[in-house]
Amino acid sequence: MSIERLFTAEFESPIGRLRVASSSAGLAWLGLPRSGGRGLSGWLARNAPGARREAAYAPNREPIRQLGEYLEGKRTGFELALDLRGTEFQRRVWAALLRIPYGETRSYGEVARAIGSPAAVRAVGLANGANPVALVVPCHRVIAAQGKLGGYGGGLDLKRRLLAMEQSVRHQGALF
Repeated sequence: MSIERLFTAEFESPIGRLRVASSSAGLAWLGLPRSGGRGLSGWLARNAPGARREAAYAPNREPIRQLGEYLEGKRTGFELALDLRGTEFQRRVWAALLRIPYGETRSYGEVARAIGSPAAVRAVGLANGANPVALVVPCHRVIAAQGKLGGYGGGLDLKRRLLAMEQSVRHQGALF
């Protein structure tokens, strides 16, 4: 039996210091600035107990590059291998989030209907909050009923900034 290795790196971004962890399968975790204490140690305890952490930039080079491009408004989608660990329901929600177009939003109810569980609005919210790779799986694009922002692990100010950036980039792209 081999011990799983997770490669970690930290880097400065336009929104502050980000932390990433990748497995041999892909990006597994992304830590946002001010993410409310939901750190890598807790994620590891729940999803990869016994894994060995190794600080390593090289396995994270592509996620770091693409995240930087996204946050600079130069990228509207990610082309990364992902190692999403969660329940079957969570993975269905995260797959639905990946289908929300750049610069658009969906309500928790719309996401619940999209995965075939229209009554599971609260569970969608919980799965959204458990998203281990925010930004890449765009949970910031999910809003509450009547257009209210709802919560966000990186804080509502960051959610507002991300949505405004996407709207601006999308609008600029429409002009060309």
